Amino acid sequence: MKKANKTLQKECIQPLLEWYRADARDLPWRRISDPYAIWVSEIMLQQTQVATVIPYWERWMKELPTISALASAPVDHILKLWEGLGYYRRVRLMQKAAIFIQKENGGTFPDQDEAILALPGIGPYTAGAITSIAFDRPNPILDGNVIRVLTRYYGIKENPKGADCLSRLWELSHTWVDQADKLKPRASHNCSHLNQSMMELGARICLPNQHAKCEKCPIKSNCEARKKKIVET
Repeated sequence: MKKANKTLQKECIQPLLEWYRADARDLPWRRISDPYAIWVSEIMLQQTQVATVIPYWERWMKELPTISALASAPVDHILKLWEGLGYYRRVRLMQKAAIFIQKENGGTFPDQDEAILALPGIGPYTAGAITSIAFDRPNPILDGNVIRVLTRYYGIKENPKGADCLSRLWELSHTWVDQADKLKPRASHNCSHLNQSMMELGARICLPNQHAKCEKCPIKSNCEARKKKIVET
């Protein structure tokens, strides 16, 4: 197992980290490690393109820069800030969570995994994103982009929505971020950057269907889908 992990680090984790650090998009929420700001970005990015989210996020952070500000804001105001993003249940749950944090934790975003996962509107993916990006913890993430990267890299043909396959993908995601955490130096935001590199790869390079830009992929040499010429999902 140790040999396999060393191979994974050399052939996959390190190239991904190097690629991300050299070529990642300069997104405003990537310039900070505030868990509140990252939480807002992750909720906005659900079902919404990055280019659309950027001005909404910047306006939101200017108007409601803290959890306390969100907790005390009039509902009409937060709905107006959200107008155009759709799926309004997301923003209502955000304020519900902010009110809870304000009451139970003095407006400070919790730093314990279990407490974050228990907040309204936060599921395993969002919790993993917040804790890995803000706190650099080796917690896995799994969204559509990451699923596509993992299924192609390992040549997985099963339906990723199936329970068994989904469980395997969570395990693989955890293995990748765990191996990133073991790289030295450990104070290099490896967990944060690894998870973001998988999302970045799926969003820009490992695109759906026949649109994948395999020639630009930093881990193409060991991608099973590319080897078998089955980059089609």
